[in-house]
Amino acid sequence: MAFSSPSLKDLIGSLDRDSYVSLLSKIIGEARHVQNNPPDLIPKEDRVARHVLDALLPLSTSTDGGPLVVSHVSYAEGRGNIIVEYPGSTPGKILSFVGCHMDVVTADPADWDFDPFSLGVDGDKLKGRGTTDCLGHVALVTELMRKLGQVRPPLKNTVVAVFIANEENSSVLGIGVDELVKDGLLDKLKQGPLFWIDTADKQPCIGTGGMITWRLRATGKLFHSGFPHKTINPLELAMEALKEIQSRFYQDFPSHPQEQVYGFATPSTMKPTQWNFPGGGINQIPGECSISGDVRLTPFYRPTDVTKKLQEYVDDINANIEKLGTRGPVSKYVLPYENLRGRLTISFDEAALSGVACDLNSRGFHVLCKATEEVIGYVKPYSITGSLPLISELQHEGFDVQISGFGIMDTYHAKNEYCLFSDMRQGFQVFLSIISQLEED
Repeated sequence: MAFSSPSLKDLIGSLDRDSYVSLLSKIIGEARHVQNNPPDLIPKEDRVARHVLDALLPLSTSTDGGPLVVSHVSYAEGRGNIIVEYPGSTPGKILSFVGCHMDVVTADPADWDFDPFSLGVDGDKLKGRGTTDCLGHVALVTELMRKLGQVRPPLKNTVVAVFIANEENSSVLGIGVDELVKDGLLDKLKQGPLFWIDTADKQPCIGTGGMITWRLRATGKLFHSGFPHKTINPLELAMEALKEIQSRFYQDFPSHPQEQVYGFATPSTMKPTQWNFPGGGINQIPGECSISGDVRLTPFYRPTDVTKKLQEYVDDINANIEKLGTRGPVSKYVLPYENLRGRLTISFDEAALSGVACDLNSRGFHVLCKATEEVIGYVKPYSITGSLPLISELQHEGFDVQISGFGIMDTYHAKNEYCLFSDMRQGFQVFLSIISQLEED
């Protein structure tokens, strides 16, 4: 028997506020222990996972209490992932809600107006680190699976929820969804749409940006600033070189026609975000300095092509450094009488992240849009050049990844983070609409 959207909604009902807030309070109470900023802060996601398991195991096959099939998969001590299945009757019909991660970014209580590590309830507003990103979604999807386990609607589709570890850090791998995919534990999710629940503002996110972090180092000659004609100023070298590099970048990676289709607010960008130099007196020209920054790349360009080009720019500037623009009548980058040339090097600090362009022709996308319009009242897909790690790898592995979320974008990774219960309640109804529509196929 397949359920139309109204009948499934009638069976399951709406998100229960008391149950949701109670669970979220327990989960936010663990936020201090799941901050992810190695090597100083290593999260123990199992502290969150135990609350999810406490909610779902009583309705599982492992306790003979219900139909849910619950697996706790760990690749590092205290850092588990959870896979929950509500079995459907038709082999090969499946949909999944993935991406709800059990780690958070750091929070300094001194900077907040309230305690970030305990849930604050202020009417509709639910406050604390992780309420938007992403512990609020962990609680929401747990409540969905709990209701399915309690009500037991006879669905054709198997509904899967995957709660993951280690989303907020990409320098340490082999702990979260990347390892689940490597081990084949998510392979069957390729048979249906995968909804990545880790964004905000209740609309489909159809595009994300790739990211490359870079460091441009300029080497000159340390000398007294009263004799600028006898030195190579690495600060001037770095500034002029970066200007040239940016100019070439925007020529080679201009706005792409697909960016308008996907609604990206900006094209690909390359910009500095940090300066560094060894220090010294104000009357001393340093011997070296560095500028660091990032490239935010729309998904229609490949990060490997960009890094190759950036290296080519630097090599060409080094080879023709006499032609680089200078700053003033004695500014220079070559001292022939000392056989000394200024020099640039560029390095890339972490593995580049690829962006994502969701498949706008997939059944998953159409179902998400219809559910959003039905529940929220309108649908307006958007794209951002912010990066969501892990998603592009899933897409490359053959998953139909669609992205949505119900937090508050303005509080993402910010102090005084919060979400709204009313938004989460609507998210619950979006999930039910998605399931209902796919039951009709």
